[in-house]
Amino acid sequence: MSDFEMTIEQREAFLADLHVGVLAIERDGKGPLALPIWYAYADGAVMISMATDSAKANLLRRAGRATMTVQDERPPYRYVSIEGPVTLAPYDEVEAFDIEEVSKRYLGDEFGAEYAAANPPGDTTVIATITPERWLTVDYGQR
Repeated sequence: MSDFEMTIEQREAFLADLHVGVLAIERDGKGPLALPIWYAYADGAVMISMATDSAKANLLRRAGRATMTVQDERPPYRYVSIEGPVTLAPYDEVEAFDIEEVSKRYLGDEFGAEYAAANPPGDTTVIATITPERWLTVDYGQR
């Protein structure tokens, strides 16, 4: 373990904290699609909500894998990067993901509830679950 690598407990706490992730998905003939995302982390997996026919969902289906990086931009800098296979399932089949909870996490209780009510998941919503196989963690606050 390097001097700056997080322990499993530190990594779990970091991912459970409030951060915007950057999802990267392979594309044919181009650089990877990399975009900011809200996510939920439970039971060692990252879950992301998206439209069934979105570019993200279509690329994830084709690639079958993704990378996500979560960072803290304030010193001392910390980040976690994961890479692994992705599965997509209809929203109502993924009990660990609740759009209202995720919306409140990122927008606060009042606005998050309003956002979730205005954007309800339906038959056109899927949850992408990344099961990490590879981890890269750094915490420059460890000396």
